[in-house]
Amino acid sequence: MKRILVLGGSGFIGSHVCEKASQMNCRVTVPTRRMVNARSVQSLPWVDVIESNIHDEAALTQLVRGHDAVVNLVAILHGDVASFDHAHVALVQKLTRACSAAGVRRLVHVSALGAAPDAPSLYQRSKAQGEAVLASSSLDYTALRPSVVFGAQDHFLNMFAKLQAVFPVMPLAGADTRFQPVWVQDVAQAIVRLLQRPAAAPRRASPAADHIIEACGPDVLTLRQLVQLAGQLSGNPRPIIGLPPALARLQARVMEWLPGEPLMSRDNLASMEVDNVASGVMPGLASLGIIPSSLRAIAPTYLRPGETDALLTYRRLAGRV
Repeated sequence: MKRILVLGGSGFIGSHVCEKASQMNCRVTVPTRRMVNARSVQSLPWVDVIESNIHDEAALTQLVRGHDAVVNLVAILHGDVASFDHAHVALVQKLTRACSAAGVRRLVHVSALGAAPDAPSLYQRSKAQGEAVLASSSLDYTALRPSVVFGAQDHFLNMFAKLQAVFPVMPLAGADTRFQPVWVQDVAQAIVRLLQRPAAAPRRASPAADHIIEACGPDVLTLRQLVQLAGQLSGNPRPIIGLPPALARLQARVMEWLPGEPLMSRDNLASMEVDNVASGVMPGLASLGIIPSSLRAIAPTYLRPGETDALLTYRRLAGRV
C-alpha cells in the first residue's frame, strides 16, 4: 500500500484526489493549518489529517518522511510578487529539499496551463518558476498543467451562475479568451495514475518538457460562451457585454478594492491576454489512458435549477456508485 502526502489536499481538486487514492487503499496524509479547514476529507477512509505549517521547512521535511510519493496542489490565484513567490516557488524549493532529505523521489506537481517565463501574468510566470525548480532537481516528477477546472464545487461556473442570478447584465472582461475546461474528476484521475507509474531512474539531464502533461477537456469555449452556458443552465441567462481593455482594467482594479477575495484582479486579466488551451505539443490526458469528459455533459448535473439529485447523478457519472 502506498503512503501519499497531499499538500493542498483539503481543496477543490485535493479532496477528489484524496477520495480516489483512498478508494485504492492508499494511506493519504493531508496537512492543514487548522483541522476545521479539512472537513471535506476527514471522514474518508485511509486519510489522516494533521495540523502543520507546510511553509516551515523543518515541519515539511518531517511530514515527507515515511511517504512513497508527494502531490503538491498548493496554489493561489491572487496576490503580489512576494505572495506568488511564497506559494509557487519558495514552497517548491523547500519541498524538493524535503523530498531529497527524506529519500522520497516521486512527486506530482499541479502547475497551470500557460505557465511560461515570459507569460503575461505573475501567476503564470511564478508557476513556470516552480516548474524550473523541479527541473533542476533529481526528483522523479511530473508537472500537470490543467486549464480551468470545473466540477460541482467549482468557483468558476458556479460563480458566474450566482452573479447572473443577481445582476441584470454581465459586463465581462476577456470575453473572447478561449479556455479548454477540464473536469475535476479527470484531473484527480490523472494524478492518481501518475502516482501509479513505475519509478523512473534518476536523471538530471532529462528535458523539462518530458515531465509535463497538459490536462484539458474536449471543449474549447470562449469566456463569453462559458458565462452564457452557466446562465442558461442555472436558469438566469443575462446579456453579456464584452468590455474593451481600458474598462476591463478599471473593472479589475475596482474588484481588487472590494473586501474579501476579488472576483477578478489585474493579474487575472493579464492571464487572459493569451488563450488557455492545449499547445498540441505536450502530451495530454490521453497519454494516461483518460478520455476527458465534456463540460456540456457534466455542468448540467450541478447547475441546472431544480436538480433534486444532482450529487447522485454526479457520482454515477464519476463511476463511484
